[in-house]
Amino acid sequence: MATTEPRERAAARTPRPVTRRRPLPAGRIALYATLSVISLLMVVPFVWMVLTSLKTPVEIASQDAGLLPEHWEFGNYADALRAAPFATYARNSFIIAFSHTVLNVVVASMAGYALARIRFRGSEVIFYLFIAALMIPTYTKVLPEFLIVRFMPLAGGNDLFGQGGSGWLDSWWALIVPGAVTPFAVFLFRQFYLDLPVELEEAARLDGLGEFRIYARIMTPQVKPALTTVALLTFESSWNNFLWPLLVTRTDSLRVIQVGLSVFKTENGTQWHLLMAGTTLATLPMVVLFLIGQRYFVQGFATAGLK
Repeated sequence: MATTEPRERAAARTPRPVTRRRPLPAGRIALYATLSVISLLMVVPFVWMVLTSLKTPVEIASQDAGLLPEHWEFGNYADALRAAPFATYARNSFIIAFSHTVLNVVVASMAGYALARIRFRGSEVIFYLFIAALMIPTYTKVLPEFLIVRFMPLAGGNDLFGQGGSGWLDSWWALIVPGAVTPFAVFLFRQFYLDLPVELEEAARLDGLGEFRIYARIMTPQVKPALTTVALLTFESSWNNFLWPLLVTRTDSLRVIQVGLSVFKTENGTQWHLLMAGTTLATLPMVVLFLIGQRYFVQGFATAGLK
């Protein structure tokens, strides 16, 4: 004991070597600085939107108004909700966005799996057609889709040749069916399914599983980043869609929240405090969804197209 105690005391008195952190390379510092500036530029419009929604109309019109409100008018949100049936608009937007999300995830994942894992005649041609569809601008498809909806046979009073009625106009069919499946979702799922090892499906076939059960139980659970990415992008696109619901609906019972925001902009002027309050409420669901699924969302974009 006498010999061990001095050694322990000597070890305790011996100073430990100080580990110095290496300074960040100049390139890494420049990258962080650039990303910080870009992030700030992206956040500033949202901050301005929220702060403007809490100002009075007089303060917004004033030339000497600062960034922060002088009087925080939280009642603008209640006034915006009373100005139009936003509960109905939000319900319609949610139904459309949820329906598009489910249909796009299910149908596009099936198509992507078939193009990636099932060999059949013409699969490459079909895949190239999906790639070509990605090149078509969205607004060039509005008129053909509108004519298809308008002259849908045996719908809305139309006869067999699509004449005599209104077709699918001002109905849920017009809001949900067009655009329910996107070429980008099919392409993304195909790339993820291609990256999965062949041994998974070979082992499943040896166990007696059919093709659909291999797709649903073995392969699809392995592509969670693709599922989350497609779901978030589809929900965001449908929730923020303005032009198509405006063209195919006529009654308030089928209006969506983005169309409802237009009530604050009239010929006499724009009620900016109410418009910003309504826009903040319309943006909030997407921010929450992104925060929930951001890990898979970023991973989905980072790994897509590697094969």
